[in-house]
Amino acid sequence: MPMKSTADRYGTVAVAIHWLSAALVLVLLASGFRAAGTIDPTAKASLLRVHAVVGATVLVLTLARIAWWVFADRRPAEAAGMPRLQARAARAVHLLFYVVLIGMAASGVGMLALSGAANILFGNAPGPLPDFMAYAPRIPHGLGALLLVALVLAHVAAALYHQFVMRDRLLARMGIG
Repeated sequence: MPMKSTADRYGTVAVAIHWLSAALVLVLLASGFRAAGTIDPTAKASLLRVHAVVGATVLVLTLARIAWWVFADRRPAEAAGMPRLQARAARAVHLLFYVVLIGMAASGVGMLALSGAANILFGNAPGPLPDFMAYAPRIPHGLGALLLVALVLAHVAAALYHQFVMRDRLLARMGIG
């Protein structure tokens, strides 16, 4: 598989960023929802350390993906025979992924900075973790997480629909099959 995308397939760089991002977003969702429901402060701090580091990694990957598309590569053409509405929906979901992931990173950094939790989690500052609900970025972060779940479900459902109902081998463009 070539490094850059061709007219009908994504290149190695785009595929690697996609699947690594996908795996890390699932880790983010799991660790974030788990941390939100955890009462034990030590377990919560451990989950939040993982969540913050993985979140920063996803932000870097998202910015790298955007830079890759803007400066180095072109996306493959839309799948042959894809209805215009589906093509628009696919573009909208991908754009929303970028917006939500960057927004989630911004609100996460905002919460860590405003609450002082970054010093507790990474600087060994004494004290309990703050009540994140007391900080404004918590609301968009929580809503963003729910939107991210919806986007992941829509994205996976669309991929499975194309693979098993349409049988257009759309997943082959991303290195599967």
